[in-house]
Amino acid sequence: MSQVLDELVALLSLETIEENLFRGASQDLGFPQLFGGQVLGQALSAACQTVMADRHVHSLHGYFLRAGDALLPVVYQVERVRDGGSFSTRRVTAIQKGQPIFFCSASFQADEPGFEHQPSMPEGIEAPENLPSEMDLFSPHAERIPQPMRDKIFCAKPIQIRPVNPGDPFRPKPSEPLNMYWFKADGSLSANPALHKYLLAYASDFGLLTASLRPHGASFWQPDMQVASLDHALWFHRDLKMDDWHLYVQESPWSGGARGFSRGSIFNRAGELVASVAQEGLIRRRESRA
Repeated sequence: MSQVLDELVALLSLETIEENLFRGASQDLGFPQLFGGQVLGQALSAACQTVMADRHVHSLHGYFLRAGDALLPVVYQVERVRDGGSFSTRRVTAIQKGQPIFFCSASFQADEPGFEHQPSMPEGIEAPENLPSEMDLFSPHAERIPQPMRDKIFCAKPIQIRPVNPGDPFRPKPSEPLNMYWFKADGSLSANPALHKYLLAYASDFGLLTASLRPHGASFWQPDMQVASLDHALWFHRDLKMDDWHLYVQESPWSGGARGFSRGSIFNRAGELVASVAQEGLIRRRESRA
């Protein structure tokens, strides 16, 4: 395991303060606010630590309430809503400075057989080994990125990303509302299935709103854009291995009212659908981004 991946695993592991109460360190990625994926991954980690080992998370639905502070830890309070014959439900509230910044509900189920079907993975997609990394694509534009953020972008990353259909984020042109990339953890991981799901929750927040900006020739990197996640839903369909490549297909069927809606399908290299994602976010033009 690489050092940065080891640090991310530790970040998602959490400290137990008291029964149903956990604390997680924060990660400064150079953005104005705490990265939403960190809160998603840590909230899921907290919920999983209160559920019987034979029950596995199958869905998470959450709302981002306030911008988090990347310089402060986050406290997670878990409410054990229900433990039924097959399903368990947990509600998690993430707290900073005495106020909730995020809350979610997560549902867990014991394994059982059932009907199966899924969509096909897109065909003709270039293999990740043949594609440049996200950092390779950003390198020619380094001078356009503010210095504090630049230092965080051009450093070792725990999650590798290889865009399939990259655009120019600094000179965007209108295109179809579709964003695709391969991603994986940068190193080997233990076989703990829950760990791989924490990491997928963390990575599931990368780039989703990009799909809703593309038809409008807009980008997160434009100084007059305000972009923020409002809610996030994640469904796990099968176990996965985050230390192998997965294809993230993101599409946006709608935007309006200064909001964009995106949904995502995550496939493993065998073409199996391992997770589905949906997110609505704020996409607003403004005079400054203070």
